[in-house]
Amino acid sequence: MARNDFAFHHRFRVRWSETDAQGVVFNARYLDYADVAITEYWRAVKFREHADGEPLEFHVKKATVTWFAPIKPDELIEVMARTTAIGRTSMTQLVEIHGATEDGSDDLRATVDLVSVHVDLEVHRPIPLPDWVRHVFTTFDAQADGTPLALAEG
Repeated sequence: MARNDFAFHHRFRVRWSETDAQGVVFNARYLDYADVAITEYWRAVKFREHADGEPLEFHVKKATVTWFAPIKPDELIEVMARTTAIGRTSMTQLVEIHGATEDGSDDLRATVDLVSVHVDLEVHRPIPLPDWVRHVFTTFDAQADGTPLALAEG
C-alpha cells in the first residue's frame, strides 16, 4: 500500500539486542514490531475507551510476515497500521514496516498481516465483536490521505 493509505504511523529506533549475528534484525522481531504497531494503533484509535468497560480480549489466530529488505541496528523505522477487514468475530490488520526517511519516500522492509479473534477468556472461544468496532476503526482509517479499503461485511 502507499504510505498515505495509513492514518497511523509510529517511529522508533532499532536496538542492538534486536539484531542477530548477521548484523540485521532477527526474524522473530518483525512480530514484536507488529505488536508495537498494533498496540500504538489501538491507542491512537482510542479503541479501549470506546469499550465502556466491555471485556475486549483477542487471540492472534494468524500472523504472516513478508520480508523485503533488512533492517539494521540503530536504524530509525516507521510502522504503519490499518484495519483491512472486520468480520463477525475477527479483525484483519495490516502492518507495514518501513525505514524512516526524511522525504517520506518508500522504503518498505516488511509487511505483517494479522488476524485477531475476539474471545471469551474463560473458554478461549470466539465471540462476536461489538457492533461499534467497525465504526471506530473505519472512521479512524478514513483520516488517511489515500482511499480507505472497503471492509468485509458479516
